[in-house]
Formats: sequence, structure tokens, C-alpha cells
Amino acid sequence: MTVHFIGAGPGAADLITVRGRDLIARAPVCLYAGSIVSPELLTWCRPDARIVDTAPMSLDEIEAEYVRAHQAGEDVARLHSGDLSVWSAVAEQIRRLEKHGIPYTLTPGVPSFAAAAAALGRELTIPAVAQSLVLTRVSGRASPMPDGETLAGFGATGATLAIHLAIHALPKIVAELSPLYGADCPVAIVVKASWPDERVVRGTLADIEATVAEEPIERTAIVFVGRTLSAEGFRESALYDAAYQRRFRGRDGNAGLDEA
Repeated sequence: MTVHFIGAGPGAADLITVRGRDLIARAPVCLYAGSIVSPELLTWCRPDARIVDTAPMSLDEIEAEYVRAHQAGEDVARLHSGDLSVWSAVAEQIRRLEKHGIPYTLTPGVPSFAAAAAALGRELTIPAVAQSLVLTRVSGRASPMPDGETLAGFGATGATLAIHLAIHALPKIVAELSPLYGADCPVAIVVKASWPDERVVRGTLADIEATVAEEPIERTAIVFVGRTLSAEGFRESALYDAAYQRRFRGRDGNAGLDEA
């Protein structure tokens, strides 16, 4: 018996890896976070699967489900939204599994920021504008931010910021980042990326609060801040430049030795 943690993607049922889909289809037990995982993903479950919505459950109750399945010799497909590597609460579950000697695997998923960037139709790293993307959030009831991880600290780098779980803190975002990025810096908010009711709100640090006030956003949104969101006339990457030699081009005798 194995517990398979699966990154279920941002929402759309077809934005899941083939491996994740196949694990769901085989597992006799499926646990999913019903508050943020699309119910459409449950269509991949086998007809006789025991399906448990963990949204109203405590960690102790979820642990009990793992123990029950372990005793019954039943594999578990455990679905979490987006990708497992960030803000998934998988680490604490793994610790409980290891205490019981229950084996587990992790299958990555499409992260929500990637689906949101696709909704914007933008690349988040642009040559000579920003080459770094910071995934961050703000302090909340569930988990405070460490002292050294601040919006101002990240904003000082000029990187593109993808701020998760923070729509309630939009005034804080504007106040802390405006001095660093400038009031005219583009902001884009993607609500429920890849879901049927996906919505995109665009503006600048100067006007985004007023724009959102007209159509309030309650949850499941990512706030992007950075110059890459509206960059135009930027220099092209050398990667595809005709004169750029790299190991896969073979345009001269030394090309095979060049690094990409």
C-alpha cells in the first residue's frame, strides 16, 4: 500500500500529468482538498473508489484515513491543488506517514502561477527586464512569514513577483511595492486560473485597488507585480540569434564544444 501525493494542477481537469491521472484511476481511495481542487478531477477516479473530501477535516482525521487504508492494503491518491513543492501542507502529512511506516510517493503538478501566466499570455522573465520570478505570499492565520521574507526585501531585487494567498492584503502590497517599482508598475491579478470562471484584472500599483473595489475578489487569486507584465521593445534573447553558437547548432568546427 502506498499514499500517492499528486499535484492536481490549478483547476482544469486536463491540466494534470499523465502519471497523476493514472495514479488516480488506479487508487481504491482518493482524498482531495475539496475547497480548492476542482471536482472535475474526480472523474478520473475508478467507479468504486472511496472518495473523501478533506476540506472540513483536521490533520488527525486525515492521518486516520491513511492508517485505515494502510491496514486495508489500499493505495491512496491524495490530491492537492497546483504543485506539491509550495504551500501544499504535504510536509506535515509525510511526517505522520513516516511515523506509521507508511510508504508514499510525490507526483508534481502544474503550478498555479504557470496557469495564471498562461492566462495573461505572458512570459514572466524578459531579457534585460527581469530574469527572476519570486513566488511568495504574506502572513496569514495559517502560517506567518519568516522575519527575513518580506515584500520589500523581494521587491528590492526588481524581480517579477507572484504573490499567492494575498488578495486580502492588496493595500499592503501597493504600499510596500510602490516605492520600489514605481506607481506606474503593471499589476495583474488572475482569479481561479484555468477554471471555467477564470478572471483577469489588470492595472498598475497606482490604480489596482480602485479597480478591484469595483469587482471584489474574495479568494483563489495570484497577484503579479513587475515590469515584465507589459514589457515591449525589449532586446531579444541571444539563444536564437543567428550568430550565437552553441552545441546543438554545429555551424563551425568548435560549435560542438560550446555551452548552450
